[in-house]
Amino acid sequence: MRMDLKRIVVIGPESTGKSSLCEALARAFGTIWCPEYAREYLTEHGKDYTFEQLDEIARGQIRLEEEQADRALQQWSRQSNPVTPCPMLFVDTDMYVMKVWCEFVFGKCHPWILEEIGRRKYDLYLLCNTDLPWQQDHLREYPDLETRENLLGIYRDLLKNQTVPWMEVTGSGQDRIDAAILAVKTHLLTKR
Repeated sequence: MRMDLKRIVVIGPESTGKSSLCEALARAFGTIWCPEYAREYLTEHGKDYTFEQLDEIARGQIRLEEEQADRALQQWSRQSNPVTPCPMLFVDTDMYVMKVWCEFVFGKCHPWILEEIGRRKYDLYLLCNTDLPWQQDHLREYPDLETRENLLGIYRDLLKNQTVPWMEVTGSGQDRIDAAILAVKTHLLTKR
């Protein structure tokens, strides 16, 4: 991983606005974002996935993130007056999401995913709360609030027990985006 690039990961249960938030943050900070590879994979291979396929999805997510990281660095270096003092990449989903997915559905996780959690370095996590209304789509599995809240609690516990700064993002529309922008500015762009 390239350490000169600030990586901000947006995680949380499904239908919490992760992709929309990544896109809005990338626009606000003049950079690009990395989508969730699983959506592409499951659209191509079908929604009935296996434990082994989650390993393929995790590897695809990392490949896609590294490709987008290179693009973000190139884009930032070409800007004559960049919006930020450093290159940034907003990432929809990381190996914590893959860990939770594996364990929630199959009760176990691929060792490689756990190794990648320890190896990969990020600068900030934004945890999307379940306070947005559920939006049905062909890939989503858990429309009930109880399951979504349970998953949110799992993500909170993961973030509390690691060292990267994080913030829970709540609210809707521009309020949610503004809260995330403030978190990025506070944790990554303000000298302490």
